[in-house]
Amino acid sequence: MRIYKKKEVQESELDRVICNQCGKKLKVEDGILKEGCFSIDYTFDYFSEKDGYIYSLDLCESCFDTWTRGFKEPVRISETREFL
Repeated sequence: MRIYKKKEVQESELDRVICNQCGKKLKVEDGILKEGCFSIDYTFDYFSEKDGYIYSLDLCESCFDTWTRGFKEPVRISETREFL
């Protein structure tokens, strides 16, 4: 869950990021997230029980690891050469 504070009329700055699973407050300095975080913003489409609903969540690295370890099919992991 990301919480923003208003700076000016049209501008906002990241204030806090809280893990939706465990409630841990992730490190944010000057509006910049300084800790690993898995973030999802997903809109359910047709043929779903959740048509038109948008789910947004953030997980700390520990909760992400716990979640993905429980998958029947392992997550495919590869390395990136460049961070944007």
